[in-house]
Amino acid sequence: MGYEAELAAAREHVAFLYRRLDAERALAAGELVRVLRDNSATTPEERWQRQVSVDRLTARVQRFQAAESGLCFGRIDSSKGQRTYIGRIGLLDEENDYVSLLVDWRAPAARPFYCATAATPEGLVRRRHFHTRERSVLGIADDVFDLANAEGTPGSDGALLAALDAPREATMRDIVATIQAEQDEIIRLDHRGVLVIQGGPGTGKTAVALHRIAYLLYTQRRRLSRWGVLVIGPNPAFLHYIGNVLPSLGETDVVFAAMGELLPGLRTSTEDSAAAKRVKGSLVMVEMLAAAVADRQELPEVPIEIELEDVVVELDREVAAQARERARATGLRHNDARPIFRDQLIAGLTERAVDKIGEGWLEPADHALRAEFAADVCRELSRSSQLRTAIDLLWPELTPQRLLADLFGSPARIAAAAGGLDEVDHAALYREKGDDWTVSDVPLLDEAAGLLGTDGGAEQRAESERREQAEYAEGVLQILDTDEELDNEETLRAVDVIDPERLAERNLERDHRCLAQRAAADREWTYGHVVVDEAQELSEMDWRMIMRRCPNRSMTIVGDLAQRNSPAGARSWADMLDRYVPGRWACHQLTVNYRTPAEVMAIAAKVLAAVGAEFQPPESVRSTGIQPWAQRVDPGELATTLNRIVRSESGEGTLAVIAPEDTELAANADIRTPRQVKGLEFDRVIVLEPHQILADPEHGAVDLYVALTRATQRLGVLHTEPLPDILAGLSPRQG
Repeated sequence: MGYEAELAAAREHVAFLYRRLDAERALAAGELVRVLRDNSATTPEERWQRQVSVDRLTARVQRFQAAESGLCFGRIDSSKGQRTYIGRIGLLDEENDYVSLLVDWRAPAARPFYCATAATPEGLVRRRHFHTRERSVLGIADDVFDLANAEGTPGSDGALLAALDAPREATMRDIVATIQAEQDEIIRLDHRGVLVIQGGPGTGKTAVALHRIAYLLYTQRRRLSRWGVLVIGPNPAFLHYIGNVLPSLGETDVVFAAMGELLPGLRTSTEDSAAAKRVKGSLVMVEMLAAAVADRQELPEVPIEIELEDVVVELDREVAAQARERARATGLRHNDARPIFRDQLIAGLTERAVDKIGEGWLEPADHALRAEFAADVCRELSRSSQLRTAIDLLWPELTPQRLLADLFGSPARIAAAAGGLDEVDHAALYREKGDDWTVSDVPLLDEAAGLLGTDGGAEQRAESERREQAEYAEGVLQILDTDEELDNEETLRAVDVIDPERLAERNLERDHRCLAQRAAADREWTYGHVVVDEAQELSEMDWRMIMRRCPNRSMTIVGDLAQRNSPAGARSWADMLDRYVPGRWACHQLTVNYRTPAEVMAIAAKVLAAVGAEFQPPESVRSTGIQPWAQRVDPGELATTLNRIVRSESGEGTLAVIAPEDTELAANADIRTPRQVKGLEFDRVIVLEPHQILADPEHGAVDLYVALTRATQRLGVLHTEPLPDILAGLSPRQG
């Protein structure tokens, strides 16, 4: 059968699968509507069963909707003559003994689609790739493993290369149809601890990690769908870029967040200076924050007078110190120990007040009278506004935000808590406005929350919500009782079965928010699995925060040590992980570069050598035949020249202009910094002023390496100064 006939047959079969998908979706949607309209449930058990049905049918409809784009992307033909179609979800022919029409790509039966090679065909004679757009099959490409029937190069990677050569889009396309054996091995790896995926630019490590999560959600659905998966990216732009991958595979129990978004109620993308990042990222901050909390448990410099009805007592250092010692001895967190401190102050002041009242006439042995005086004084102290003010001064109720804002906004508090840090570090931590939050502050706020405990404001909000729910529940019960139209005294009323408070509790217990909403609002939420991308940038304090969110230590870590930019980031994976998961982490290296053309990688490899001699560039599998170019212009002509080149480069695909930090150029182009494009890819890239990027002594070479390796097709460099020696291989731009 010729190509056109095979293409027509593929189109006909995929159209048939879409008809099955439409039928299944319509059936599920119809059943969902029926259940939603059914108001016959009267008992709590019936209502609960109805809700379970609604949740199940809703998830089923969403699953079918997620498979709409690219439902079927391939076929494998076995040596036994069996044809198996591979797609986003599984479909069965329920009318014919539940024969499989489409195999879910994560099922064991789909494994040969990814793992078969000419050397190890996995029992296949052919692997067919469908090139689709929405519901249309645009083309087909075969990898033939049976040499007797081969019409081209056996084991050809033509389908993969065609996909890689395709223009890039604003958001990441899933690569489920082009995953190669090296990547598939990692996706399906049976490892219960922390898995590190190390790989250079273009090796597909991010896509591999995301597809591994989809695979885990498929194989460990009960556990992960209950607790969810957290995906941490370097910045919101990157998360938007990758955000379509997992939903397109039908997975919705996933929370995407940047490091600046991991604390409920706070979102920041502001970066600290390199010096501040280094200090804030160090574990020395654990001791510093504990010292900062202890520093807020103060003793009075001069005695504080507390006026009572019959006497004035002094709250001095002796009484306060004794109360502080006993409160600290409980081991409770700061806010939780505050009532203990208050009670101990009242006890100490009560004893002094009674002694002062009975001075000269009240005998120590007169226990009954002393107890009576003590009870009166204790009640009066409990109501004293002066004592409340003193307690707020000596043991204030603190939020993490208040603790850090007061700390970083005060050189004196920094000096009191900083311990072994030197004056340079003190200066790096100080800022005029203490609550100008940065990304590096987020793990510190999280650490502080663990030291402080519950603040009264949170308790008040919870109590207010309970009251509102109780009032609502009482109104519901009154409506139910009115509607029942009681016929006689023996008929049970709703309030006879359940009281408003209990109904309110049940309403609070049933949280109707989706998993992502619930997790984002709960600092203490723990996830079943955590994915960290660009993990080489995370500091020691970042890792402490992440480990708290995954107590079972089931993680997928993605990164490239050669691209580390942060001074607080990882220099080796062992440095970061041995502390938390000794013996429970494994590192897998990706060595094949699917994204960056060989011509571009040859230039970038020279820059990588300047980053560190220990780093080896990944091997590019494709070549475009287009040499990277460079053009020198006068400083006054840079913007004009850039605009002209951008216009000439307009066409299909994406273009990025990457420039040094703080570049101000009146150009008609979207100019980004190397850090802003980390993890992203573009068809064409223009790098401005590489000598300025390299001028940064700490991470200039890393930034330039990142900038050069974003291109999937063409790379150009515009510069006003002579090219650095490591870019000497660039060709002059023609035209």
